[in-house]
Amino acid sequence: MTEASAAIRQMMQDIGRRARDASRAMARASSEQKNQALLHIAKIVREKATEIAAVNQIDVERAKSSDSDAAFVDRLTMTPKTIETMALGLEQIVSLADPIGKITPLQRQASGIELGQMRVPLGVIGIIYESRPNVTIDAAALCLKSGNAVILRGGSEAIDSNTLLASIIQEGLAAAGLPKDAVQVITTTDRAAVGEMITMTQYIDVIVPRGGKSLIARLMSEARVPMIKHLDGICHTYIDADADIAMAIKVCDNAKTQRYAPCNAMETLLVNQEIAPKVLPELCKIYQDKGVELRVDPLTRKTLETLGFTHLVDATEEDWQTEYLAPILSIKTVAGLDEAMDHIERYGSKHTDAIITNNKNNADRFLREVDSSSVMVNASTRFADGFEYGLGAEIGISNDKLHARGPVGLDGLTSLKYVVMGHGEIRT
Repeated sequence: MTEASAAIRQMMQDIGRRARDASRAMARASSEQKNQALLHIAKIVREKATEIAAVNQIDVERAKSSDSDAAFVDRLTMTPKTIETMALGLEQIVSLADPIGKITPLQRQASGIELGQMRVPLGVIGIIYESRPNVTIDAAALCLKSGNAVILRGGSEAIDSNTLLASIIQEGLAAAGLPKDAVQVITTTDRAAVGEMITMTQYIDVIVPRGGKSLIARLMSEARVPMIKHLDGICHTYIDADADIAMAIKVCDNAKTQRYAPCNAMETLLVNQEIAPKVLPELCKIYQDKGVELRVDPLTRKTLETLGFTHLVDATEEDWQTEYLAPILSIKTVAGLDEAMDHIERYGSKHTDAIITNNKNNADRFLREVDSSSVMVNASTRFADGFEYGLGAEIGISNDKLHARGPVGLDGLTSLKYVVMGHGEIRT
């Protein structure tokens, strides 16, 4: 091990140890303390808005000088609106119910003991993210409200912004009588810090990666700490033979074109062959008018070309397994519900899938048999979001089956432990 590697390891071990110590204080913190910390942070964010913008400009100029593309620079940039949104987000989390310490109704057992489950923090959460410095505030706020300590590792491109925001968070924690070490930002840009972080099982209870596929793929390969994550958002909508055509057009238009970049945007449209001639013409005209490239299977091509459509691209095997995050849509005409669900099972990423139908039996089968973290009937996949689900905010989306699944809000950052209330009972 080189001297530099040893220094990184020592630094990460120290951060982990301090976070573990702080997590005990956070677990016993009152709702009032946590809310006061969040309100203090919101107040300081507003007071230092000019300073935040100035420091962020340093990161932005550095990104521009390294020839980063416009979309990257846009994600990195903090405008006055972005800064105010961070403050409003903190206040919104204050308004959410605190899940910590809640105990389910006690059930008396034959022995006389009473048994329940208590909602408790996970402990120490590590969050690895890229580009967007506002994640520093948003992620820290959710972790604090749920009684956790958090270690934040933002992208090197936002190091100055993230460092300042971390100091603001720590100032707010201190003002509420909570340990500063409950939120720590890793200030080195050395990638070795990530390698240490994802193997520190003695200090970190769960990792939440928020970034591109390359980051998450690396973590899936190397991490020893459990993760809450999803890799792809290959979301499908199936238009059933018994769908309301007007509804199908409205919902499928929204699912694809309301925004292209989010992971809950529809990437593949599946259409029952019976309804395809009735629904595809108007829907595909909408897509093409909005500049969406259509990649189609032979049956869909035949239907559309008969109606005069041009500029169609033949879908390849790769298209069915691609998350475009762009104005591109794959379309396949299927024989029925079974073929649609078979396609989703083969190519889907278990993120979000929807059916448009007025057939209750088909809707019920779709809900039971499609194995995704969110399954919808007659609704846009764009609803797969913590805010839209009434969670207030989300730390990310998980398509795993253990612990948290779907949009992860406050409850997803907690666990349950059994509590036993006795009256002197002994086991015989």
